[in-house]
Amino acid sequence: MASPEPSIDLQQGLFSHLLELRSRIVRAAVTVLLVLLALVPMANRLYTELAAPLVARLPQGAHLIATEVASPFVTPLKLAFYAALFISMPMILYQLWAFVSPGLYKHEKRLARPLLAAALVLFYMGCAFAYFLVLPAAFRFLAAVTPQGVEMMTDITHYLDFVMLMFFAFGLCFEVPVAVVILAAIGLVNLQKLRSGRRYAIVGAFTVAAFITPPDITSMIMLAVPMCLLYEVGVLAVAWLLKPTADNPARS
Repeated sequence: MASPEPSIDLQQGLFSHLLELRSRIVRAAVTVLLVLLALVPMANRLYTELAAPLVARLPQGAHLIATEVASPFVTPLKLAFYAALFISMPMILYQLWAFVSPGLYKHEKRLARPLLAAALVLFYMGCAFAYFLVLPAAFRFLAAVTPQGVEMMTDITHYLDFVMLMFFAFGLCFEVPVAVVILAAIGLVNLQKLRSGRRYAIVGAFTVAAFITPPDITSMIMLAVPMCLLYEVGVLAVAWLLKPTADNPARS
């Protein structure tokens, strides 16, 4: 008769992993909650800063409006929550890393650490690029093409949704180097293919930029050119990080 001990050990191991996962999730959630509580008193000021690129380019006498009764209260709170997630992302990623890292090979850890840090920094850079450069240029264009006799007054909730979408889109687009390294690491492409595929990367960058950015050529170029440059950064990272080695990977 087979011994039930292997099954019991498997259940205990699964249970311990679930407990650790719950602990990691709780820590991440508590971090977000604490940051959110700290940001709530300054939610209105955060929204004022977020709206600055648009407000500075509105015509004389125009301003943001609230079309729903609860929008002046709810919308700044939504922004505070988004900001809390943004600020807490290092802790969230750390908890994720602490949970999965024990199961990785040594060479996988060596590659994953810089990729994780680079992904976080590049996402922040993409959001900052959108806020400081792209949004002012886009709003300047939209204000200039507003038909005569039309008042440009944007709803505060719609504006928040638009800016968050832009932040997310630009943050993801700035992850091009990380995506290139991952594709090379899993064997879908190699260094030679990446170098020979530059023309396709350029076409793809301009195509993505045309879909994501507001309908002005300046914003499209301001996204496509950094994506092309980041592609080259990814190619350099592949040449540096994924050097062939004769050593067999060993689990740490």
